Amino acid sequence: MPWKVQTIMETRIEFICEWLTQKYTFTELCKTFEISRPTGYRLIQKDEKYWLEGLREQSRAPQNHPNQTKQFIIDKILSFKAKYPRWGTKKIHRLLFNVCEPEDIPSVVTVHNILAKNGLVCPQKRLRRVKPIYPIFDPQHCNEVWSADYKGKFQMGNKKYCHPLTIADSRSRFLFTAKAHYREAFKAAKEEFTRVFRLYGIPKQIHTDNGSPFGSVRSIQRFTKLSYWFIDLGILPVFSDPAHPEQNGRYERMHRDLKAACALPPAHDLKSQQRRLNKFVKEYNVERPHEALEIETPAVIHTFSNRPFPEKIPSYDYHTHMKVMNVTQNGSVRWKSYYWVYITASLTGRQIAAEEIGNGIYS
Repeated sequence: MPWKVQTIMETRIEFICEWLTQKYTFTELCKTFEISRPTGYRLIQKDEKYWLEGLREQSRAPQNHPNQTKQFIIDKILSFKAKYPRWGTKKIHRLLFNVCEPEDIPSVVTVHNILAKNGLVCPQKRLRRVKPIYPIFDPQHCNEVWSADYKGKFQMGNKKYCHPLTIADSRSRFLFTAKAHYREAFKAAKEEFTRVFRLYGIPKQIHTDNGSPFGSVRSIQRFTKLSYWFIDLGILPVFSDPAHPEQNGRYERMHRDLKAACALPPAHDLKSQQRRLNKFVKEYNVERPHEALEIETPAVIHTFSNRPFPEKIPSYDYHTHMKVMNVTQNGSVRWKSYYWVYITASLTGRQIAAEEIGNGIYS
């Protein structure tokens, strides 16, 4: 038979019941229940005033605290979280400096506790960090490297697919555009790149993955028709290694926010979807602080490129000792009048040159 275990509430009720029987003196009761006389008197007073509710354990936390966060600050925190539900604690904390006095703003931990108390914090599963095998390029200046990609397609309300083209600066995280297209095509991508280049200038490098129309693992140096156009403009195309999206992790992180804001759920058609993308670009650049930028916005950090977009691309001048050949529609060149050598379909309609390096070997 197990030992009888009494809770504190049951012990207090038993003490009151024994006191009401008037069989024992107050001193004997306190000695039996191993409590002091002031504690016994306090229990009797609570029972007479509040009945059994007065015997329950009360919170010992102070009702007022000199450093307690003011109510209007708490209301601001909750309103910012309601307006930007996907933003974290540090970004919400940064917005308080725009509407409150600096001495009234609580710490980041206090903001997090306020959000958690109101059920507005969704803890994420922590993944084991693995040191990347391949190096990741980290630009130190704006317009040194831009990133571009087609965010994964998703179906709109009219059952058609949307392919958002995004272009961003890798240093400042400034998002130049998020353009909705029906397909991932060279012509549409070139038109949007041209518009962005005219507004913001051109970078030194453009970092992309190996998908169409940016790169192809089957072509020479992974260059495509769009890559050769970048080279004509004086931009060097660089690519992530196949199956290694973590090499451009900051860009993929932006795509996660874009998907949550614009594709869950998607709009009905491409026009309404573009309005959502435009709203996200404005919020991402002007309103949303970034931890990597010391809680500043990309619009504050970014500077325009000092390399303007060349409206006319000059033709290539080859040395006279080089053999100049035209690339045909099938991506081949004629060699010695009777041989056909396949080069790449990306150079269709262009002229290339071969230079002899010795013993009948050409480069």
